Amino acid sequence: MIHVAERPGVGLDGRPRPTEDRVVVLGHAVAVLDGATSADPDQPSGGWYSEHLAAELAHELTGDGDLRAALRRAITGVTRKHDLRPGSAPSSTVAMLRWDTERVDALVLADSPIVAFGRSVDVLADERLDTLRRTGRLRTQEAVRALRNQPGGFWVAEADPTAAAHALTRSWPRAELDAVLLASDGVSCGVDDYGLFTWPEALHLARTHGVDAVLDGVRAAEDDDPDGARWPRAKRHDDQALVLVEFGRP
Repeated sequence: MIHVAERPGVGLDGRPRPTEDRVVVLGHAVAVLDGATSADPDQPSGGWYSEHLAAELAHELTGDGDLRAALRRAITGVTRKHDLRPGSAPSSTVAMLRWDTERVDALVLADSPIVAFGRSVDVLADERLDTLRRTGRLRTQEAVRALRNQPGGFWVAEADPTAAAHALTRSWPRAELDAVLLASDGVSCGVDDYGLFTWPEALHLARTHGVDAVLDGVRAAEDDDPDGARWPRAKRHDDQALVLVEFGRP
């Protein structure tokens, strides 16, 4: 069973705007994408890019090949169809999960984690972007452009298909998994930055009160810290996307 919760955030100006997160749900696969708008005003928005990339991934995930290869083909498809230029195009994080009767495969690129629950809690998270932020190396748009999809920087889906080779992957026997969460950083911040709950607590909240309850918890904390005094952040509310895939409780 698959449960999905989505909610738009606000722009840097604090005003409501459409979400740039996208969710793909297929019979045997799901994906969460979090778009980011380019600093180039002539380029389309991050939501436009994540929507087109999600459509390409929905096609690619119907197969059973390597997830990195599927992501590479999806990035290539969007780049060629819309003549995007590496370094100035919009971008998106990617979290993908695909399963069959025997195994479950996962991929993450940039800061949208996947958390698997079974005999233990296994977090598949790409921490390269967060590490650069914590060390103060992404304070300007120039720094972001210089470090995006570069060795020693961070990797994200944009107009360079080779970024797919730097995605992190993991596989589990399906019989060993209870459930999996996929989240954009507008939700994972509740665990990683705010410390509102642990991932097992987030799973319990989603199961007992619905996946929207996890989003509610993050939003309530942000409303109590509207100016970012406790948790410094670029905007009061980020877009939120959360997917819960239930594989059957042991």
